[in-house]
Amino acid sequence: MTLHIRWLGKVAYRDADALMHGLATTGVDDHLLLLEHPHTYTLGVRADPLHVLQSAYDDTKAEVVRADRGGDVTYHGPGQLVGYPVLWLPGKGGGDKPDTVAYVHAVEQLVIDTLTDVGLPGAARLEGYPGVWIGVEGPRPRKIAAIGVRIVHGRSLHGFALNVDADLGMFANIVPCGITDKGVTSIAAEGVEVTMRRVVDAVAARAAERWAPDGRFERTDVVWRHAADDSDLAPFSREAAAARGDGPAMVGVADSVTLSAPRRKRLAEAGVTAGVAIEQPKPSWAKGRLHLTPEYTRIRSTMRHLKLVTVCEEAGCPNISECWTEGTATFMINGDRCTRACGFCLVDTSKPLPLDPGEPERVAEAVAEMGLGYAVVTCVARDDLADGGAGAFAETIRAIRRRSPGAKVETLISDCKGDPESLALVFDARPDVLNHNIETVPRLQRAVRPSASYARSLAVLARAKAAGLVTKASMMVGIGERDDEVHAALADLRGIGVDIVTIGQYLRPTSAHLPVTRWVTPDEFTAFAAYGEALGIPHVEASPLTRSSHHAQASYARANNTRASNAKVVAADEGSSTRLEPTVI
Repeated sequence: MTLHIRWLGKVAYRDADALMHGLATTGVDDHLLLLEHPHTYTLGVRADPLHVLQSAYDDTKAEVVRADRGGDVTYHGPGQLVGYPVLWLPGKGGGDKPDTVAYVHAVEQLVIDTLTDVGLPGAARLEGYPGVWIGVEGPRPRKIAAIGVRIVHGRSLHGFALNVDADLGMFANIVPCGITDKGVTSIAAEGVEVTMRRVVDAVAARAAERWAPDGRFERTDVVWRHAADDSDLAPFSREAAAARGDGPAMVGVADSVTLSAPRRKRLAEAGVTAGVAIEQPKPSWAKGRLHLTPEYTRIRSTMRHLKLVTVCEEAGCPNISECWTEGTATFMINGDRCTRACGFCLVDTSKPLPLDPGEPERVAEAVAEMGLGYAVVTCVARDDLADGGAGAFAETIRAIRRRSPGAKVETLISDCKGDPESLALVFDARPDVLNHNIETVPRLQRAVRPSASYARSLAVLARAKAAGLVTKASMMVGIGERDDEVHAALADLRGIGVDIVTIGQYLRPTSAHLPVTRWVTPDEFTAFAAYGEALGIPHVEASPLTRSSHHAQASYARANNTRASNAKVVAADEGSSTRLEPTVI
């Protein structure tokens, strides 16, 4: 079993909660999520509502949410390191039920050891009060880390919140942990200057020592940011994408491209400093071929006649001839103008137009006219809409089902800003496949899609899986990632139970877009697919020209076959498993 350690940066509480529960429900390995939350007050299952003062609700910066962990009310916010260990816990005394008290003490000790490592010795437990405290031998003990956990079927949830340099004034809006006669503190308030990154490094090292004593762990981080805004971002000190001696011509990014200054800056932050020269020819395996077959012409005519948009054309897909010749196409709804400006995408980013209320029916008409047994529907991001365009997705699914009852529908959705109610509109329409793309590895997220979030995308997929849907995600390679980072991303997708993953070569649409950093060979794609399926992902489609909806119907069938086989194995094991009741503390 491997421990996967992730630094995820600032993550909304609802996204982290969905991701954590997804990993606990469908994951097979151990995980440690390390992150910061925006200003949030959380109430545990035994929290007294009176411990949340009216000022907490009046504070426009903060959100008040219910949590299924133990403990009372606490605060999360910038400058506080939150750790969510999602672990398989051993049974107490060789039995099935974990020793909850021993686990809580282990988490407390992890924090105590971390504080010593970063220059704050003397942290300890305080009898009768869970958490980690400073000054327990003196007249004024101060809480520096809160602990709240939940254990379900042998899996740990929630964890600790360590005040590094948090705004301690936010605790004045609550009765922290229900304790009226003791204060809170932080590493900074105790006079120790240390960066969040240093604390995360110390926690990760102690966690690996404690929870992966056999050395089976790996860590991946999103880009580190050392300022509160975009004005002062330090470069991410990771290994830059290096040119192979026998590979394609490589040049400095700033010299080889006409990227905007913000895109160059984001690339530098992520450690990408070199790319394939813009005039370098593509290798033969990365070239799509255009064939104007009669079927291709018919599909194009249908789209023009019904005034529909396809991502095949808008995104310049290299497989357009192949797919259209096979009688398949990916419909793009909610217009053709996107509210985000991802560094890889060719779709127009000018101001969106109002939604076309007749579009869902026209898509359904096209599916019927083309006789499709499998329809793929995607969209532009519509952050200008309250529901992110989710309602139009639901209407389109229902319209297709009315016109073509036997057709399968795959949807490739945006993150809808992580809003659970918006996502539920799509989930409740029950697409046969719910596709949402992570696009790239954690380190490159901000360079590749600065308006999105790795944690949020995983949370969207985890929510879809919890809703009982077949889930799918896609990645590009050749954009600055390392192979070990691809493996880590595949482990994350496996951890939340994704059924289908597609991996393809990034192809640069124009000189204004992110550069290609390497041409990944067909053999390397085969190795990615084998690695993902060895992890337990039912189907991985990987090749230079693979795209999200390429061979979508065949991928769906293969994944279903694998899932059916796995279900038989699980059913055979269920008779010997013991079901444990949840424990919270």
